[in-house]
Amino acid sequence: MDKAITLQLLSDAKKAHINWVQRAQLLIDGLPIDKDAIPLSCSDCVFGQWLYQEGKKLTTLGNIPHLEDIEKVHFDLHDQYMKIFKIYFADDDRSFFSKLLNSKQKISDQGKEMAKEYFKKMQAASEQLLNLIGKLERRLSAIPETTFNKTTNGSETEG
Repeated sequence: MDKAITLQLLSDAKKAHINWVQRAQLLIDGLPIDKDAIPLSCSDCVFGQWLYQEGKKLTTLGNIPHLEDIEKVHFDLHDQYMKIFKIYFADDDRSFFSKLLNSKQKISDQGKEMAKEYFKKMQAASEQLLNLIGKLERRLSAIPETTFNKTTNGSETEG
C-alpha cells in the first residue's frame, strides 16, 4: 500500500461518512430520502467498505489501536440509524394498497421525536468516529513513508 493513497482513501471514506450522516439529517428534517440512499449495514456504506477492506490492511503496521475503536463506534452508529430506519420505513403497518400506490408512510409526532433522539445519539457517535479517524490520520501520517510502504507491502517479516 502506498501511504499517500491510503491517506486519500481514508479521507474519501471520511467524507462519505459525513454525507451519510447528512442524508440521515435530511430524513429527520422531513425531506424525501430514498431508503437505499442511507445504507443500513455497517459493511454496505462507503466508510464501512473502506474499513473492512483498506482499513483491515493497516493491521500489518502493528500498533494501530484506533481501528478496533473505529469499528465499534461505526457499528453503534449504524445501530442508531437502524432505529430511525424502522420509524421511517417500516412497511409492516401499511396496507397493501398504500404499498401498491407507493404512498408515503405517515410518521406520528411521537415517532418523529423518537427519531430525533436516536439521531442525537447517532450524531454523538459520528463525532466520536470523526475524532478517532482524525487520530488514525495523524498516526498514519507520523509513520515514515518508507516504513509504511515496506510494511504494508509485506516486505517485512514479523519477529
